[in-house]
Amino acid sequence: MLRRGFQVAGRLSQHRVLPGVPQVLPRLILTSTFGSSTDSLVSRFCLEKTGLKDYALPNASWCPDMLSLYHELQEKTKTDGWVKLPSFKSNRDHIQGLKLPLGLAVPSDERDWRIFTRCIQVEGQGYEYVIFFHPSKKKSICLFQPGPYLEGAPGFAHGGSLAAMMDETFSKTAYLAGQGLLTVSLSIRFKHLIPVGSLAVLNVDVEKIEDQKVYMSCIAQSRDQQTVYAKCSGKEVLSPSPRLCPATITHRTNGRKNAEDAVPSRDPAS
Repeated sequence: MLRRGFQVAGRLSQHRVLPGVPQVLPRLILTSTFGSSTDSLVSRFCLEKTGLKDYALPNASWCPDMLSLYHELQEKTKTDGWVKLPSFKSNRDHIQGLKLPLGLAVPSDERDWRIFTRCIQVEGQGYEYVIFFHPSKKKSICLFQPGPYLEGAPGFAHGGSLAAMMDETFSKTAYLAGQGLLTVSLSIRFKHLIPVGSLAVLNVDVEKIEDQKVYMSCIAQSRDQQTVYAKCSGKEVLSPSPRLCPATITHRTNGRKNAEDAVPSRDPAS
């Protein structure tokens, strides 16, 4: 038994996954891991026929602003190239057949796996959101309505819920636009609080794809663009480096202006 224990430890040490040892992620080979084009990625992500529940569909909890803007963007899927992304309870359902490197592989089982932003099952109580993606423009619009289970200050959404929503929109955008996989940095400057039950529109743009990273920006604002809730910039890694890069989150609530403040507000339907 002791000899077998040393054999197992030896195999683990090759991948540096022993307790207390920094984990090394094998480098991804994009041609074997992802599709060859944005269109193929979108078609694989947006399954037309599936028995899975799509949580990004209107329900009775949606406020009038969210419902009307949803229908407005749905019309643009017919004429302007926008794609409404389905949202299943787990990313496992979106990326079926995706070959991940050994360091990221997770064996399937019967547990109820859920993506964090779909962990609250009661409609209207947690994350209500839908993401629209434009393949050629490489940009996304996320309609986000925080429920009372996401409260921070009384009557307002917790800043962490908005950070999670930005991260989720970044990850879907990076995956479809440039085959991004992992968030390596997220820098947020909060401006105003989001009232619980109201609509926040997240406009996400891919700024550039460089050095195996997808650089993105986001503005979260009210539908009328009169209130900016937060501005954010982030990076998604295309292929993990030989060492694990821990994701970092920077919250800015005051201080001098920076490049993020120069980003103009955007019409969510443009």
